[in-house]
Amino acid sequence: MHGRPGVDVEAARRAVADLLVALGKDPASEHLADTPRRVAHAYAEMLTPREFDLTTFPNEEGYDELVLARGIPVQSLCEHHVLPFQGVAHVGYLPGERILGLSKLARVVELFARDLQVQERLTKQVADWLLEHLAPRGVGVVVEAEHLCMSLRGVRAAGSRTVTSAMLGALRDDARTRQEFFALTGVRA
Repeated sequence: MHGRPGVDVEAARRAVADLLVALGKDPASEHLADTPRRVAHAYAEMLTPREFDLTTFPNEEGYDELVLARGIPVQSLCEHHVLPFQGVAHVGYLPGERILGLSKLARVVELFARDLQVQERLTKQVADWLLEHLAPRGVGVVVEAEHLCMSLRGVRAAGSRTVTSAMLGALRDDARTRQEFFALTGVRA
């Protein structure tokens, strides 16, 4: 379902070995001998979303209230430093003619998180994808994450969290619905 090109694990392994040399380390040492392979496989795993089928069902009951999955774990890699960022996503929608299998909300978050990312794009991609594939009356996505590029280097603001949001359709246009979404997520609007 993701259609992205795969990771060239062998090329990544060679690049990690070259990086170790550039950092003044000996990749042939006993402790580092298998590091290039392990790192290459770790990045391949972190950058490859699992395939899934979109499961939707007819909204036979005409359910027209907010559906929200809170606290979906998010792990991604900052495209600027190739360091992890992690946190949670809160994803909600106002159903139209179809409702979504709830596990698919987490799958969609993972689909876009398993890439070199910026949090703003990730948030918007999840919202846009749901709007396009589900055709709900509205979509809301909030991502709260700590970025290790901010925690471990530079400003070293350990524990700080970045919050991004994307509101589409009725969740953007209707102040009451928007407020309900933020109240249910626990995020102050």
